[in-house]
Amino acid sequence: MRLSHSFVPTLKETPSEAQIASHRLMLRAGLVRQTSAGIYAWLPVGFRVLKNIERIVREEQNAAGAQEILMPTIQPAELWRESGRYDGYGKEMLRIVDRHDRDMLYGPTNEEVVTDLFRQSVKSYRELPQILYHIQWKFRDEVRPRFGVMRGREFLMKDGYSFDLDYAGAVVSYRKMMLTYMRTFQRMGLKAIPMEAESGPIGGDLSHEFIILAPTGESQVFYDAAFEEIDYLSQAAGGFSHDNATDLERFFKEMTTHYAATDEKHDATKWAQVDAGRRREGRGIEVGHIFYFGTQYSKPMGATVAGPDGKPIIPEMGSYGIGVSRLVGAVIEASHDSAGIIWPDSLAPFKAAILNLRLGDAACDALCEALYAKLGSAALYDDREERAGAKFADADLMGHPWQIIVGPRGAAAGKVELKRRATGERLELSPEDALARIGA
Repeated sequence: MRLSHSFVPTLKETPSEAQIASHRLMLRAGLVRQTSAGIYAWLPVGFRVLKNIERIVREEQNAAGAQEILMPTIQPAELWRESGRYDGYGKEMLRIVDRHDRDMLYGPTNEEVVTDLFRQSVKSYRELPQILYHIQWKFRDEVRPRFGVMRGREFLMKDGYSFDLDYAGAVVSYRKMMLTYMRTFQRMGLKAIPMEAESGPIGGDLSHEFIILAPTGESQVFYDAAFEEIDYLSQAAGGFSHDNATDLERFFKEMTTHYAATDEKHDATKWAQVDAGRRREGRGIEVGHIFYFGTQYSKPMGATVAGPDGKPIIPEMGSYGIGVSRLVGAVIEASHDSAGIIWPDSLAPFKAAILNLRLGDAACDALCEALYAKLGSAALYDDREERAGAKFADADLMGHPWQIIVGPRGAAAGKVELKRRATGERLELSPEDALARIGA
């Protein structure tokens, strides 16, 4: 993408309404623009990041055997009346009456719709287990939307739902999704810590939220450093597979043996038993939540399957959410400096920015065009008639993992300067070596 003809409206000044780093930087770097309170339009660069997060989430869900569907944003109120949630949900639900005077709503979540789809289609225990998911926009009418996409009214979410024959099966599905989440966050360059969450009226220990560390996080967190050392992607000896129940049991035991708690559930006595050298404290942001809820929806909505003896069985259910749009803000909160965003390689909108420091210089122009031809859509080519300082500032602000800096002296010698955004390291290299470093 050529920056001179791109819709990337960067800002030099910080908007007054932006209170936290991610909100400030997303506005300044031209990722989003607010259209009304808590509702944002995603501009080209921000949309690319959003799609990268969505892609990783989708790939890991599919690898775990979850099946993608797409449920509607507008839902009939009658389904929520069946589950008993319609009247009690509160003002966060956007309620709508259509032209035929039917009560509708803009979905804040999808337990009722997915249970209805299941009961229409699955009739036998032989068809279980099932894990269905989608990535869809949600709306919750927050009374005080703030912090940009971190707490907006409209947000993109991956929500998944499991259906199992019994509790033992539901536990396997739960553990499978927990491992899938840890793999997902690791692929995004994030250290996520699973922390036991409130289970509500069902009780038990099958409710976990996933926290990533960030100075502006909403919760104080305490955890054992052992979590930082686990490689969830490894399939070698000691790794975990989500296709093996024994492996999943070993994985879940490790996740629940090491200490991890938010301030709400912090136990000072248990914390004191963790080796002092392994204690970690900080602020954290929730980016995902998984939850077992048994027959809370399947029972009142009459979702049953025929068991081995032909008698009806009510499936056990769980839900699994990841805040896709929230993750964009959370990643920035966890990875930025005074100059701007520092994107993990897997999420960055572009692998590299090509900075032409002397537009009109034949050698600079030719070298930049050759680099851009090689990198294609993986590069943002800053071909604006701007001073070098402005190009450096915008490249740092937007957080590209690599900057390929082309000036007249270097271009004449067949060299470029390669800068790594995360470390600030700079190297003078041939164009071929620079591209090899980037992985192009």
